[in-house]
Amino acid sequence: MADELISNIANIGFPIAISCYLLVRLEKKLEELNSSISELTKALDAMKLK
Repeated sequence: MADELISNIANIGFPIAISCYLLVRLEKKLEELNSSISELTKALDAMKLK
């Protein structure tokens, strides 16, 4: 029973850890993308005013 539990944790825990790591990295990239889109919107608005 204990060996089966350890095996399940090893098999299931690794994909969960990788998923969490990738989500954290993806969040940073999404924040950068959001910032870039905001800057682009401001630049386009400034061009419309001219």
